[in-house]
Amino acid sequence: MQRYFLPPEQFHLDNQTVTIEGDDAHHLMRVMRADIGDKVICSNGLDREVLVRISQLDKGLVTAEIVEELPMNAESAVQVWIAQSLPKGDKMETIIQKGTEIGAARFLPFLSERTIVQYDAKKEAKRTERWQKIAKEAAEQAHRNRVPQVEAVYSWKQLLQQAKEADAAWICYEKEDGQQLKPAIQEALAAGKLGQGSKVVIAVGPEGGFTEQEIKQAEEAGFRSVSLGARILRTETAAMVGLTCLFYETGEMGG
Repeated sequence: MQRYFLPPEQFHLDNQTVTIEGDDAHHLMRVMRADIGDKVICSNGLDREVLVRISQLDKGLVTAEIVEELPMNAESAVQVWIAQSLPKGDKMETIIQKGTEIGAARFLPFLSERTIVQYDAKKEAKRTERWQKIAKEAAEQAHRNRVPQVEAVYSWKQLLQQAKEADAAWICYEKEDGQQLKPAIQEALAAGKLGQGSKVVIAVGPEGGFTEQEIKQAEEAGFRSVSLGARILRTETAAMVGLTCLFYETGEMGG
């Protein structure tokens, strides 16, 4: 069943209806070919999700009656933040889309020493808006209860500050020949750091990886360097592998 995330003000409590506007209304009417009586799911992305029945179709506006309140139980217990050094091309879009489907709670794009992308502050707002839209569409497709937040691009120093806000922070390093991700997750579980509401950062470098100096700085800031295995992964693959491993070990995927 189709799902839409709507601003809270589009939920009308007095008469138990919701209004679907803009791109969502266009998608519902023109792409999904919805008709009177069809049902969809609407969520405010915070604390309310409802099954609704379409009662009126106007140009650019859909009105629907609330049929049933639905439980919000599709989110993971652990909030995982994907910190991704800006990759080339449209790879960031793939990372956000697939990371959202898997269950990431937040995306932190950042600049590091080997970032190849030419950062343009003037284009930042437009690009972040596009990334947020991709996260919304992926969350709807995956039947998430919430849309992950895509932050504006961080500097390296700003990213290091995030370790202080998290219960666990890991930085993926292809030259790491010590700690593997799995035992790092198991240690965090044993220490009670991966319970309900816990926050975890997984940091991934750009195409050229992190420098040794960056790894040292990250570890001093509270990150722990980990390996994702013997094979070298592309930057757009590493975050998805790390996220999946974490959710498997914490039981989100039946592990």
